[in-house]
Amino acid sequence: MNPFSLSMAALLVVFAITISRYQRLGLEKDILVGTLRAVIQLLAVGYILHLVFDQKDWRFTTLMLLVMVLVAAQNAAAKGKKIPRVLSIAVLSISAGTGVTLAALLGVGVISYSPWEAIPISGMIVGNAMVACSLVFNNLNTTLKERKAEVETALALGATARQAVDGVLRGALKAGMIPTVDSLKTLGIVQLPGMMTGLILAGVSPMVAVRYQILVAFMLSSAVAIACVTAGLLTYRQFFNKNHQALF
Repeated sequence: MNPFSLSMAALLVVFAITISRYQRLGLEKDILVGTLRAVIQLLAVGYILHLVFDQKDWRFTTLMLLVMVLVAAQNAAAKGKKIPRVLSIAVLSISAGTGVTLAALLGVGVISYSPWEAIPISGMIVGNAMVACSLVFNNLNTTLKERKAEVETALALGATARQAVDGVLRGALKAGMIPTVDSLKTLGIVQLPGMMTGLILAGVSPMVAVRYQILVAFMLSSAVAIACVTAGLLTYRQFFNKNHQALF
């Protein structure tokens, strides 16, 4: 692909902007900013990864993972701007999902802590955990306000904060996990995974490529579930004080 072809492909973004404008979605600026950021970030990360891969130093790998988690947490926290300590919760949730899953993969020897294995794998884990946390934050923030009367009634009848938000919390956790669950259902039929396809094109045996893709599916399920539960359990408490009184 030459630069001219890539620039022509960028016209596809214009379609998205046009649709947003026509439907009055108000996403034109977000799409444009997101596209520009994606281009700049990918160019920068490409050079950084080239340096990290050449160094083969676990410290650079760890630093890269920390940056990924922090950036992902900041993006996820943007979906819950009015939630107290939401950035800290996002960092803890994404770190929990990523840390446990990555530790399990390293522990059983599936991958090594080399930059060319740990960074791409962690990128997929962190990215999916970020999306899951964003959905949990957004769902809790919106639904609790919509069902405020119901929650306050439960509190008045003697329920604890946890009991009062039980249905809302379960709904938020489901919202965070559904995209991953749906992806699992259509994996290989509707969605042709990039890792598996890339390995096959590179000459790797299809069965080996399939095993790696199954590994990815398993690890994403784990990371998303852990991140969602952590985010949900830490977030709902921010809407109540120590006396179980609603603050929203």
